[in-house]
Amino acid sequence: MDPDFDEFLHVPARLSVVALLAPADWVEFGFVRDAVGTSDSALSKQVASLADAGYVQVRKTRNHTGRHTHLLLTPHGRQALQRHAAALERIVAAARAAGASS
Repeated sequence: MDPDFDEFLHVPARLSVVALLAPADWVEFGFVRDAVGTSDSALSKQVASLADAGYVQVRKTRNHTGRHTHLLLTPHGRQALQRHAAALERIVAAARAAGASS
C-alpha cells in the first residue's frame, strides 16, 4: 500500500467533507450537510472525528438568528488531503499501467 494512503481520511464521508472544505474558507455546517447528503447527526460524528485528528476546525457562534456552526480545513487537514489524493493518483496510474501491459 502507498505510504501516503490515509485509511482514516479514506472513509467516504470524511473524504467528502475535507474535499468540500479544501477550496473554501469557513463553511456553514448546513451547507456541508446538504452538499455531502447526510444527516446532522452523521455529519456531526464525522466532523468530531476530523476535528479530533486535527483535520478540521469547528467554530460555533450565536447571533440573533440562532446558533451557527462553521467548519474550516486546517493546514494539517489540507496536507493530509493532498498526500492522500497523490496516493490515489499513484494507485490509479499503477492500475492503468498494469492494464496496458496485459
